[in-house]
Amino acid sequence: MGLDQLIHNCKSNDTKAQSDLYKLFSSKLFSVSLKYSSSYAEAEDNLQDAFITIFKKIKQYKNKGSFEGWLKRITINTALQRYRSQKVFEIINEEAIVDEEIDIDDDAVSIDYLLQYIQELPDRYRLVFNLYVLDGYSHKEIAELLSITTGTTKSNLARARQLLKEKILAHKMGLNSQSL
Repeated sequence: MGLDQLIHNCKSNDTKAQSDLYKLFSSKLFSVSLKYSSSYAEAEDNLQDAFITIFKKIKQYKNKGSFEGWLKRITINTALQRYRSQKVFEIINEEAIVDEEIDIDDDAVSIDYLLQYIQELPDRYRLVFNLYVLDGYSHKEIAELLSITTGTTKSNLARARQLLKEKILAHKMGLNSQSL
């Protein structure tokens, strides 16, 4: 059965088709959910909530654009709704923000460590970092998604970058001291 037929069957509330859709996309969407969650268990909860929303709204999908993109957007929005309800963002004075680029030696840390360090960031920093750096959202879009100011998104991004730089430098220093 092709994807179009699977979508059509899901629109008809076919539970077998819903199960097949879940099996087809759950691992990809779990990866998305994990980026926006503070724990594995929370990512699982977000994924479950996302699929509930997907099945409720699938009749609204008009077969235009990427279906996978539509699924990803619902998954991200589901995770962001949880954070908006928890109000994990503090309001920052926009004038106090210094938007600096942080130069990090590409050989300083493996991608696995970098992903681990991103996951360890406090929620408010990790969300903004992921949306801006990994998913390409603008500060204005992030502000709208998270119900915060653009100044807060810029501040949280700068702080996320600074924390990552500190973790990477500490990692690099640890490697250098081990080689002595």
